Amino acid sequence: MESRVVFADSKLKEAFDKLKDTRTEDKNLYMWLNRAFDDLSNDPFCGIQIPKKQIPKIYIKKYGIDNLWKYNFPNAWRLIYSIARDEIIVVTIILEWINHKEYEKRFNY
Repeated sequence: MESRVVFADSKLKEAFDKLKDTRTEDKNLYMWLNRAFDDLSNDPFCGIQIPKKQIPKIYIKKYGIDNLWKYNFPNAWRLIYSIARDEIIVVTIILEWINHKEYEKRFNY
């Protein structure tokens, strides 16, 4: 099944592009994101699905999603994404990447 990875909005894409030429920690995050995008291109379902009742309302309101997934990185970073279909292509929509503290706050843990 064909799959592609897209950003939810242009600001997120710009933030990703800026990571490439930054300090060491951000450069590591850039490498982790690239690896995740490769993995998600091969298998959009390789992350961990968030139960529907635990999807923060901000994602539903802002993006109109009905499913949410996370992909874990080293140092407790998380990539948050949703999966959609476009004809016969599976589209992985990148919503944000956040550190563990922000993740706990967003998901009320």
